[in-house]
Amino acid sequence: MPTGLVESEKLEKPLFTPSTKADQGEHDENIHPDKVKDICGPELAAQIEKIALQVYSEAAAYALERGLILADTKLEFGLLPNKQLILIDELLTPDSSRYWSAADYVAGRPQASFDKQYLRDWLISNDLKNAEGVKLPEDVVSKTREKYEEARDRVMGIGAFAPKGKFGVKVDAGEAGIQTDQVTDSVKNLKV
Repeated sequence: MPTGLVESEKLEKPLFTPSTKADQGEHDENIHPDKVKDICGPELAAQIEKIALQVYSEAAAYALERGLILADTKLEFGLLPNKQLILIDELLTPDSSRYWSAADYVAGRPQASFDKQYLRDWLISNDLKNAEGVKLPEDVVSKTREKYEEARDRVMGIGAFAPKGKFGVKVDAGEAGIQTDQVTDSVKNLKV
């Protein structure tokens, strides 16, 4: 790691930070990249690292175009019976990723995020972090849902984050143009 980094500062290039999958309810264990080579061999380890960094880099650029910083993400890999490497589980969701608002970003301090950190902070501030059977107040549930939905809408370019104006279709020879506000109206009630 470079010296002199401050909290939330962007790294010069993304890091591959592997972990092993823990049993349900347990925390994954962070491991050194060399341990990945011990577990699955150097060729597969190199392929996993290359794909992980490529997926992150492309997703981070895509998110930034939509006003989000993809600070980090978790990618899970598996092997098919024929030993083909595949991505498994959820990918780039607010549950598996940490998104920050690019407009509000300031290095040197914690960032407001679009993930479950809001809920974690509420549990901690109410001394309920590891408590079982917690009934969440509706405002906490609602705020958590809003954060997830905003991240989804920004990434997908829907709702308040949909493109404005005309796009894609010329109006001549019997073709009709469509306004993005009409598209927004038609997808407003989609369950994503």
